[in-house]
Amino acid sequence: MITLASDFGSPYPAAMKGVVLQRTDARLVDVAHDFPRQNVRAAAFWLREVLPYYPSATHLVVVDPGVGTDRNAIVVRAGEHALVGPDNGVLLPPARRLAVDDPLETYAIDETALETVEPTAPAEPTLDAPTGDGRSDEATGATDRRGPASNTFHGRDVFAPAAAAVHDAPLDDLDSLPFLTASEHEADLALPTATVATDRASGEVLVVDGFGNAITNVPGSFLADRQTIVANGEEVPVGETFAAVSPGQRLATVGSHGYVELDVNRGRGDEAFGLATGDEVVLEADGSRPS
Repeated sequence: MITLASDFGSPYPAAMKGVVLQRTDARLVDVAHDFPRQNVRAAAFWLREVLPYYPSATHLVVVDPGVGTDRNAIVVRAGEHALVGPDNGVLLPPARRLAVDDPLETYAIDETALETVEPTAPAEPTLDAPTGDGRSDEATGATDRRGPASNTFHGRDVFAPAAAAVHDAPLDDLDSLPFLTASEHEADLALPTATVATDRASGEVLVVDGFGNAITNVPGSFLADRQTIVANGEEVPVGETFAAVSPGQRLATVGSHGYVELDVNRGRGDEAFGLATGDEVVLEADGSRPS
């Protein structure tokens, strides 16, 4: 399969799918197309948490605020997976999780060489439908309904055709593809880690999800055996589920990703705690506050 993830919303992913389907009969699976716009770190976090649940696949990732600049386009082999996208760090956190103990292999995409790779999927028979003016394609000489390549849509014009070709190539022989050259990634991205002591943890909000849950980088183990904590100076209960508190009340809990979340049962934790992505979070054991 080929998975697709982006910050495009709609309808741009449809064009990427069309390009892929011209070239391969791979099963296409949408991961998400509503990642926070141009937020490389948020996309990297969610992909790190989601992609390990997939079987072997090619992952097409386009969160690319540097589109059209001199940033490279790359392919990263990570164990039994390949990731295709911009060299801005977004591929690295999920790739490391997917690779487990295997080393990463990085390849640079030569966009000029990629342009020479023609679609190989067999053409499906079509009706000889007339064009809008009543003339057939044969009469007008029109054979390609695609528009021009774009400096602002590499998802369609670079990453989609590259992902299709990578999907159809043996994972252990990617450098046989004429548009790939073994290389090193130039941009890296490591999600920040929290500083954790026995009774105090200092970290930050990694992301805020669609429910308003403020997901921190503090390991969930900090909440073990605690009934309450102090979050940024305010005491809040600790619960194993949202329903541990009444609707509308705040709580700290451990999310499915294993990190501490600051939430509200049936409400938005980001608003209740006054937090946004990147904000500092200090968690203390109840009673450890200075007098």
